Amino acid sequence: MDKRPTFIPAFHFHWLTRYYDPMMRWLFPESGIKAALIAQAKVQSGQTVLDMGCGTGTLTLLIKQTEPGAVVHALDMDLQALNIAREKIEKAEQNITLQQGSATCLPYPDESFDRVFASLMLHHLTREDKQQALREAFRVLKPGGELHVADFGAPHDAGMWLISWFVRWFEEIHDHMLGLLPVFMADAGFDPVREVAFYRTLVGPISLYFASKPASNDVARMGVI
Repeated sequence: MDKRPTFIPAFHFHWLTRYYDPMMRWLFPESGIKAALIAQAKVQSGQTVLDMGCGTGTLTLLIKQTEPGAVVHALDMDLQALNIAREKIEKAEQNITLQQGSATCLPYPDESFDRVFASLMLHHLTREDKQQALREAFRVLKPGGELHVADFGAPHDAGMWLISWFVRWFEEIHDHMLGLLPVFMADAGFDPVREVAFYRTLVGPISLYFASKPASNDVARMGVI
């Protein structure tokens, strides 16, 4: 029987999960990237937000602290990472709903959320699972709702191409290098889709993306529903 995990954990191996937060602070301008992702989403009080593939909960907690009036949910497949997230949230005394589950089969009803975030999560998935996760994000968003993504993107210069070529052997980022992530978002029904920002990091280019679920009448005309 094949007992291998159906997802790639933080830094590829479960034994490295405990080091994820300090390593992220070293490898990435993490606080700036996450703050910019939240700023572009313009979360409002009373809105319902999902952090899809929340990992250790750094972004989840920052969303709630930035807009305390938002109703925040977070989901991840990795129970070890979720336990770290739960400790952070309890220490910060924030009201956030955590749930274990897969981004490819979100345990939420249709049109449940105003905003969905996916931060450095999609590159852990195979191409088929990326596409399914984006379809699921589209499904659970309300008409007019928005998806906000931070992940590896297409390199903008030779230096980032070289780093990305090396890193792609460790994670599922080859599609990202080819610029296919926005294509997958559009295929899932999002319109418009655009790259908002680009960061050069020690492990390759990170892009911020904005994608919107069209209003009900627009979705119907597109033939998505």
